[in-house]
Amino acid sequence: MGKLQSKISFHSTKYRADGSMEKTGPGRGVQQHNPVHADAVTSVAALKADLCVSGGKDKSVAVCNWRSGAVLRRFVGHEHEVTKVTCALDSNRIFSASRDKTVMMWELHRTSGPSQHFPGHDLVVTGLAVSPDATQLCTGSRDNTVCKWDIETGGCLGRAAVSRNLVTHLCWVPGEPYVIQTSEDKTVKMWDSRELRVAHTFPGKQHIQTCCDVSQDGRYVLSSSSGFAGEGCEATLWDLRQTRSRVREYKGHFQTTASCVFLPRGPALAPSIATSSYDSKVKVWNQDTAACLATACLEGAGPLASLAVCDSSTLLCATFNSGIHLLQMRNGADLELEELAVF
Repeated sequence: MGKLQSKISFHSTKYRADGSMEKTGPGRGVQQHNPVHADAVTSVAALKADLCVSGGKDKSVAVCNWRSGAVLRRFVGHEHEVTKVTCALDSNRIFSASRDKTVMMWELHRTSGPSQHFPGHDLVVTGLAVSPDATQLCTGSRDNTVCKWDIETGGCLGRAAVSRNLVTHLCWVPGEPYVIQTSEDKTVKMWDSRELRVAHTFPGKQHIQTCCDVSQDGRYVLSSSSGFAGEGCEATLWDLRQTRSRVREYKGHFQTTASCVFLPRGPALAPSIATSSYDSKVKVWNQDTAACLATACLEGAGPLASLAVCDSSTLLCATFNSGIHLLQMRNGADLELEELAVF
């Protein structure tokens, strides 16, 4: 798996902020590696150095070198599709959530079986977040509950239910005891993990909130919206520390925006974010002005389910139809988002 095939597409397309396109020539084509998963890829996360972890409808969790496309480990144990994957910071521990209602922990350098199970939800697990000190795990489900777990023992430390709170995503605030959660009830919530209670609910949106991320300085929250034909489909920036209100919106996708991430400072000198959508496009935005800086159209990839930040200029995008795409930001006259490889 991951071996570079002899067939390489030598014509990729770069999309600039003004909508113009430039065809690249031979030698700068999109490298086609063997697919990591046998079906749709539902989630991808950066692990460490050149490694990433992904999960898919084929029920497996894979660890890959994103530079080469090589599969280094494959973990099999879930009975149904994997919905989310995440990693403990500076650790070899990987976590996966599934439609089989469970969460499993895997060790990068140990046996292929799970090293810990976290059963307890009544429906598909759709949210997964590890505490900054890597001692606790927070999970959420379509069963309206959020649970807190001891990672070492697998014991459940708390369970809280909120009516109509169908969880879509979870992320832990860096250095804080707070967890951000998006929901099908169209809200973004902040949980206090110490008491496992909702500490704040941001003003409701018009559409389901599909994903969330928190800036590294803990000042802002980003969420994305479902939608269709350009109605909804936006990402929203929220002030987390002061007003806890909406700061601005990022509009330009035409179908559900499924993933949103803050980007480290890199080719885009201004603070930036990235979004991926069911419209098969990845967009990079100026965080402060909401201007779209670059767009990559992954034709034929279908819904773009998940984004992961590898480094200051590299993104991974998990897709339903064509595996994982490696994208790189390049700063010329305009910021460009170029597709480098697929695996």
